[in-house]
Amino acid sequence: MLLVESLLLKALAVPLLAWIAWFDFSTQKIANRDVLLLLCLGAGSLLLLSLRSWSWWDMGLSAMAGLLLFVALFPFWALRKIGAGDVKLMAVVPFLIGGTDLILFSVLLLAFALVTAVVVKTPFMLPQGAFRLYVQHLDRKGVVPFGVPISLAAICTIAFQLYNALILATSSGVLDQLN
Repeated sequence: MLLVESLLLKALAVPLLAWIAWFDFSTQKIANRDVLLLLCLGAGSLLLLSLRSWSWWDMGLSAMAGLLLFVALFPFWALRKIGAGDVKLMAVVPFLIGGTDLILFSVLLLAFALVTAVVVKTPFMLPQGAFRLYVQHLDRKGVVPFGVPISLAAICTIAFQLYNALILATSSGVLDQLN
């Protein structure tokens, strides 16, 4: 049952990630409260998985990846190239998705970051309307809300994990035993 609770904690993080993406897009801020809640959900999920498997490898890998990301991105924050909320969010995401899916998250983050940068830097390609005007405003300010691609990549990675767990549960007959 620890696997179910772990997946439930990850599923609870999805609406919070969507909120972070929206709030970062609209205000260019990521609240410390939200990042701390994500850290608690992710660490709780990893703890449950570690207790289930009696292996602390994934927890250690996530902690090392989070620390490495924080240390690597901190100078960019000091140079005002990236926001402090983005640095903290990136440091917490490895706890949320686990160390085994960091490559999938990285590939998705690269794709979503490229799309976000292209949209913000070329707003004239967007259809007319309030969204286009807002993106033009972001371009004039020189701001790119990186919380959006970080959150989208994390949501997609969590969705992939939930899908894999569901496929595994149905193929192994676990769902039939629950009925």
